[in-house]
Amino acid sequence: MTHAAPRTQLMPGRQPDRTRFFGERAHVVGKLAVSVVLGLVYGYWAAANRRDGGPITGWNLLFGFLSALVFAVLCMALLSVAPKLRREVHAVLWGAFSGAAVGFLFNQTNLSVLQSTGLGLAIAAGVFVSMFYRYYTHEDAQGHHIE
Repeated sequence: MTHAAPRTQLMPGRQPDRTRFFGERAHVVGKLAVSVVLGLVYGYWAAANRRDGGPITGWNLLFGFLSALVFAVLCMALLSVAPKLRREVHAVLWGAFSGAAVGFLFNQTNLSVLQSTGLGLAIAAGVFVSMFYRYYTHEDAQGHHIE
């Protein structure tokens, strides 16, 4: 009969060491790079939705870059602030950000505001549920990561 291998006992109040392949600086640069790349993709997508197959104009480029800038700044703020919050608030912030982003993209296609609001709320609810489940199963009650 097989048995589970014994786990090493940790001192009370001590968190297990997590393996990190890169240093803190690499993680900061990675968060910045991911935010900028996602922002550029989002800005291009918003500008493409807005022009609806028409010619690319200066106003369309400006709209795309401003959309990219706002998305990247909000994404960077969310990546730096949200992990310090409780898991419920953390999940609500990711849901609100995702729902607003998708609703805004859908709104640029000149369809109904009610449709874009409904889609944004549906996406927000789905992201909230999935993020809450993830944080609930990977954190203890104080918000510390567990393995």
